[in-house]
Amino acid sequence: MLSRAARSASRTLVPALGSLGSRQKHSLPDLPYDYGALEPHISAQIMQLHHSKHHATYVNNLNAVEEKYLEALEKGELLEAIKRDFGSFDKFKEKLTAVSVGVQGSGWGWLGFNKEQGRLQIAACSNQDPLQGTTGLIPLLGIDVWEHAYYLQYKNVRPDYLKAIWNVINWENVTERYMACKK
Repeated sequence: MLSRAARSASRTLVPALGSLGSRQKHSLPDLPYDYGALEPHISAQIMQLHHSKHHATYVNNLNAVEEKYLEALEKGELLEAIKRDFGSFDKFKEKLTAVSVGVQGSGWGWLGFNKEQGRLQIAACSNQDPLQGTTGLIPLLGIDVWEHAYYLQYKNVRPDYLKAIWNVINWENVTERYMACKK
């Protein structure tokens, strides 16, 4: 069972993970028609099998994976490091977003690991300047703020892009990078 502090910490990280935040389990949606509605082209038996067995299995597996992922994040060293180095996940998110918005022209916002200090740090790099080569930080998470990354969808409104980017970050990969650089 998770401690109260761990549950509280997970609630701080979870909103950035989109649907995992205070999530409800996914459920098998009802079909808007009867299983036999597509006969004679597709049999009711096939529809019933695919919906109630196969589709239900996908939904159940999705719930199981999300639960395991949430548990890993709640116990994760990365979350603890974020809280230690930035105060909370929300403060980290605000700071990385602000640094990324502030990049003049093209470049990247970064979460990096300072191996000498054993701490997480936020940095920005212009153009294609490499994080490690210019700052010494080991890259954990990079946010591309070159206009080509968002212009077609967000036009020149970089803050809207940065608000949305938090919904697609691969935290499993960021965690793997963090754990690898700590060795």
